[in-house]
Amino acid sequence: MAARPSQPDSPATTSAGASTGATAPEEAAAAALGVRVRYFAGARAAAGTAEETVRVLPRRAGAGSASVSVADVLEAVLSLHGERLAQVLAASGFLLDGIAVRDRNTEVGEGAQLDVLPPFAGG
Repeated sequence: MAARPSQPDSPATTSAGASTGATAPEEAAAAALGVRVRYFAGARAAAGTAEETVRVLPRRAGAGSASVSVADVLEAVLSLHGERLAQVLAASGFLLDGIAVRDRNTEVGEGAQLDVLPPFAGG
């Protein structure tokens, strides 16, 4: 299943994890992880915003935990912002919670912050 952004909805499960009778889309929205994405320079112009929280559905859910990868988050933001941002992302570097990311398969947890850093010019 491809990661997709989802709109924040009311939780589909109670804090104890019991089903509330929610529909499949509501349950999927409740399972989505929130990731704060900050855009800098050309990425900000391409996205049309300085930052946003993106809800991303996990590809897999382990026992008691679910995660997504940096690639999943990028796929979600591309589905929101399109080709103009895709061109910027192809040349960009990324920081995950302040640490440089070289592998787009790096796991991203709930509440993480992903910074999109396009190439900068100047000196």
